[in-house]
Amino acid sequence: MQFPENFLWGAASADYQVEGAWNADGKGPGIWDALHKGHIAHGESGEIACDHYHRFREDVALMQQIGLKSYRFGISWPRILPAGKGAVNPAGLRFYSDLIDELLKNGITPIATLYHWNQPQALYELGGWENPESPDWFAEYAALMADTLGARVPYWLTFNEPQMFMGLGYRLGIHAPFQHVSDERVIAMSKNIMLAHGKAVRVLREKLGDRVKIGIAPTGDVFLPKSAEPSEIAQARDRSFALGHEFVMSNTWWGDPIHLGYFPEEAHRRFGSEALKLDFPTVCQPLDFYAYNAYQGSDGAPNPQAYGEYTYAGSPRTAFGWSITPDVLYWSTKWLYERYQKPILITENGYSGFDFVSMDGKVHDLQRIDFLHRYLLELKRALADNIPVIGYTVWSLLDNFEWASGYDQRYGLIYTDFQSQQRILKDSAFWYKDIIQTNGASL
Repeated sequence: MQFPENFLWGAASADYQVEGAWNADGKGPGIWDALHKGHIAHGESGEIACDHYHRFREDVALMQQIGLKSYRFGISWPRILPAGKGAVNPAGLRFYSDLIDELLKNGITPIATLYHWNQPQALYELGGWENPESPDWFAEYAALMADTLGARVPYWLTFNEPQMFMGLGYRLGIHAPFQHVSDERVIAMSKNIMLAHGKAVRVLREKLGDRVKIGIAPTGDVFLPKSAEPSEIAQARDRSFALGHEFVMSNTWWGDPIHLGYFPEEAHRRFGSEALKLDFPTVCQPLDFYAYNAYQGSDGAPNPQAYGEYTYAGSPRTAFGWSITPDVLYWSTKWLYERYQKPILITENGYSGFDFVSMDGKVHDLQRIDFLHRYLLELKRALADNIPVIGYTVWSLLDNFEWASGYDQRYGLIYTDFQSQQRILKDSAFWYKDIIQTNGASL
């Protein structure tokens, strides 16, 4: 089975992770700008990051050199609306408009994410996602972006990984705003985020119609079968759609209301139906695809001192310590399509490594090539099972600021020297170029 014609071979980034220019040209502070101190490895931040704000033309030229068919990027809400609502920053609008023009000039399809975790600090101080007005704030922002960028962006994503910015930001306190809140507060915020998504989709549809395709980019636990036995496959699928201990980090907490129009039955049993009342006609807007960020099979081991389901002495792992489990790309794609009946767009998949510049001036990242190769073979397996997959996006385009890990984790196809801002195409970038040119036939 070959990859479809017009397959979206891409790479991704996020605004706070690459742009830098954190307070330039009228940009307001986001929660990562305002609250990061004391929470990031080595005291680092995204204040400069890859300086993509000033170097985007250089970066688009590198994308063109790799042969990317698509580029997924985040839009910085506080760069557009410094106070989160109201007065618009023209320089912020101009940056994204110029970026999109540069992408289109180079034959690269833009995929825009409206929210990749950096909420305007001014809105956070008004209660953030707990404020009942927050869905309307987000809809206002989405309307502005639709009016400004329009159908020059053929693919729109409302939120990136609500599981993570809620789970890591409001439950585990690892990401901004670094809180630990109750189930009740998480449920209230989740419902507002779902309403924000629905209202934003409605606005995009009203303004751009069928000229664009719209989705949301979640992640979530996917447990892998221990064997090919049907009972093992069924058990792994059931676990993948269970709420688990941290319900807000599950697939179905978000996926069922947004795509099916109701909370899963397990949520009703756990929290009661009264707590789950929601304007589902607004939340459950028709979407064009199911975007998904997939890295590793979920590990059910609760004991950090013990090995988990896929780890053992010497087991293959990334520099982040994540398990290398290529078949997660097959099973996640298969099960999410079966449940939600939407074409699949893989919006993130990648490998963190200890990359460095060799004596010959090049970056030889053989392990990343091997990782991507193994995972793409599993995506090809999904296509052979007649699962509609419309694209695959490597995380990430550039080595960048990796949230609480600072600059320790390198995911990029392009090496970034954070002192000089020099870019170097890694071996994996040239390998990926060949994959794209052959539309996956060289796998």
